[in-house]
Amino acid sequence: MKKGILLFFLLLNFYTNIHAQEFFCTVSVRSPQVEGTDKRVFESLQTSLNEFVNNRKWTNYPFQTEERIECSILITIDERLSVDEFKGRINLALRRPVYNTSYNTVLFNYVEESFQFKYIEFQSLDFNSNNYTSNLTSVIAYYLYFFLGLDFDSFSEYGGTPFFEKAQEIVNAAQSSPYTGWKSYESMKNKYWLVENMLNPSYRELRKFNYEYHRLGMDDLSKNTSASRGKMAQSLELLRKVYNEHPNLFALQLLVQSKRDEFIKLFSEGSNMEKNKVLGILKKIDPANSSKYEKIKK
Repeated sequence: MKKGILLFFLLLNFYTNIHAQEFFCTVSVRSPQVEGTDKRVFESLQTSLNEFVNNRKWTNYPFQTEERIECSILITIDERLSVDEFKGRINLALRRPVYNTSYNTVLFNYVEESFQFKYIEFQSLDFNSNNYTSNLTSVIAYYLYFFLGLDFDSFSEYGGTPFFEKAQEIVNAAQSSPYTGWKSYESMKNKYWLVENMLNPSYRELRKFNYEYHRLGMDDLSKNTSASRGKMAQSLELLRKVYNEHPNLFALQLLVQSKRDEFIKLFSEGSNMEKNKVLGILKKIDPANSSKYEKIKK
């Protein structure tokens, strides 16, 4: 009997490891400016969102536990508009492990400054990519699929396409939403344009960079640092090409913003020739921060 029970738990553990959920994500909800209200609703929201993100299967791929995608989502509530409606902002960060190192590289780091949604304490969080029912779950699911797209692109050239398409499905379903951020005419810097940029064939080099910089370059740094950094420097030419086509492209701006500190640290170790080449590209594609890139030469 004891052997049977032991075998059951061993098989359960094996199955869990083979079929783990995709995300290892920290979801936090803060409300430092909201006074005179019961904070339990925010605790309930945080618990529900952690379960929604980490316990749900988002793909048909069999993830192992150690393969789960690391990310963080921080929702800051600035106003309680009514009993069940809230307004604030959402901070999103996605990290990717670098092969054979303990280093995690940032793939995405962004703050959506206006995030408004409805939530009732202890309510279940429902979601369907083809049917808009809640701004809360639609926004969270949109970014999770966007995370999957970026992550898969970094391991396989254009491997994230199915997930960017799922994010685009969410955008299409949300066109009737009363909340901002979903429609093309509202702004050139919102969820509509972010996923459009990733799926637009005119900007494919942006995604090709993701693969060449990370998989062909960064993942080999532990084997041959100089050669791998050279490949990463060469991959920056892809970003220059995108910039020449569309200097104000939202997705390009977010990518450079997310990688800026890493670029400076990484390319500070190269040869003078490599440094000058990299410096010229980075100053062109990110002119507002030209002075920061001067650290590469020091």
